[in-house]
Amino acid sequence: MIYSIGHANREFDDFISLLKTYEIEYLIDVRSSPYSKMFPVYNKEPFSNLLKQNGFTYVYLGDTLGGLPKDSSCYIEYTDKNNEDSRKIDYSKIEKKDFFKKGLERLKIANEKGLKVAVMCSELNPEECHRSKLIGLVLLKKGIIIQHINKFGKLIDQNEVNVLINKGKSPINLWGEIDMTSKRKVK
Repeated sequence: MIYSIGHANREFDDFISLLKTYEIEYLIDVRSSPYSKMFPVYNKEPFSNLLKQNGFTYVYLGDTLGGLPKDSSCYIEYTDKNNEDSRKIDYSKIEKKDFFKKGLERLKIANEKGLKVAVMCSELNPEECHRSKLIGLVLLKKGIIIQHINKFGKLIDQNEVNVLINKGKSPINLWGEIDMTSKRKVK
């Protein structure tokens, strides 16, 4: 099983407490940019040091599993409701990329070895993050269980998150496809 967690505005001690509650050993940072202006304790360097001091291993995989890849072919250009040119992420395109497959393979190996791993990004709610919209969906398709630690510190499985993502509607469209695009536009 793989876990996921978001840091957002969680106090660092509360974050550590959750990792201990779920007996996490390895924290996999999947932020494309591992920095936070609002919560600098979660910036890559101090954060990795603090995790180590608390007995956790920090691994950065935002370059392979991040939700905002540098590869421009992972984005869809469109005109928004204000008639402005915009773009959003197409997670189904990321899923097919070699860089993503490489990162996912590392998660798969960790899972096979029985390591206690949590992927982490900045969003507190899993339904608002690529941890569920990309990583969680792909893991589920591969038969790997992912449990998301929600804003209350409770576990919620990928199927429950899928319902939240789609606001109670089925994630499958008329053609039997799952919408794997971001809901928000990106810069």
